[in-house]
Amino acid sequence: MPFLNYHHLRYFRVIARELSLTRAAARLNLSAPALSIQLKQLEENLGHVLFTRERGGLTLTEAGRLALEYADTIGRTGEELMDVMQHRPRGGRQVLRVGAVATLSRNFLLEFLRPVLRREGVEVVVRSGALRELMVMLHAHQVDLVLSNQAARRDVGTPWHNHLLAEQPVALVGTADWKKRRLKFPGGFADVAVILPSLESNTRAGFDRLLAAAGVRPRVVAEVDDMATLRLLAREGGGLALVPPVVVRDEIERGELVETHRVPELRETFYAITPSRRFPHPLVDELVAGRSLGGARKRSSAPG
Repeated sequence: MPFLNYHHLRYFRVIARELSLTRAAARLNLSAPALSIQLKQLEENLGHVLFTRERGGLTLTEAGRLALEYADTIGRTGEELMDVMQHRPRGGRQVLRVGAVATLSRNFLLEFLRPVLRREGVEVVVRSGALRELMVMLHAHQVDLVLSNQAARRDVGTPWHNHLLAEQPVALVGTADWKKRRLKFPGGFADVAVILPSLESNTRAGFDRLLAAAGVRPRVVAEVDDMATLRLLAREGGGLALVPPVVVRDEIERGELVETHRVPELRETFYAITPSRRFPHPLVDELVAGRSLGGARKRSSAPG
């Protein structure tokens, strides 16, 4: 059966650039007759003539132009393969694909990526979604790492590494008039309007336990699984929002929001989740090493 020979495609690409067997042979350090034989074999395997021979040299046929598009794609893919295997930047350019859970602070995401955002030759692609969805993408090599505020469960079949990057305090924030009410936490929060993360959030679960232990039930006016939306609702003044202050840092600096209560019992965690791979992405290693908390926490694992 006909088959594609990678060397034939390489020779064909050079011939197509030079449009001369003699010049192409010189570039490839082959004799013109030997190169002509290689081209003939490729044409026989494809079942089409790729060049017409004219007085001024060679001209690509319609089949030849189509074949060149595929040959260029295959050639670039082969070059990228060699770059990856040799731990070199791919094609002189590195692409970093990051998955970020929707509940993650965008300020934290920006701080994490800042070291490479303006680096020449680096392109950053960010995908947002639920942790489960992003973990599927990580397994399929569609993203290079996942940033999350909770660790991913791991087992023998999914040997993820959970790198604890940071722990942030959690607070209740609102517009300035909330500060004037001098509410006591948690005892004074009966029927107080609050804006909370969704039930899947670790901080939400801890917050609910604290108020239940105090025998207090606040009035939940919104549950949000997206930090950007939570920021907007907090600025509207309809309730106190439970967030790590880093999420609303800009609003606090501008005086649009104030921190009314720090909740020391709660901490927001930030993880970089990476796969076990023989050929890790060099930028992932750089970013994680630069942010991971030291010691035993550097590679923590969620319970299986």
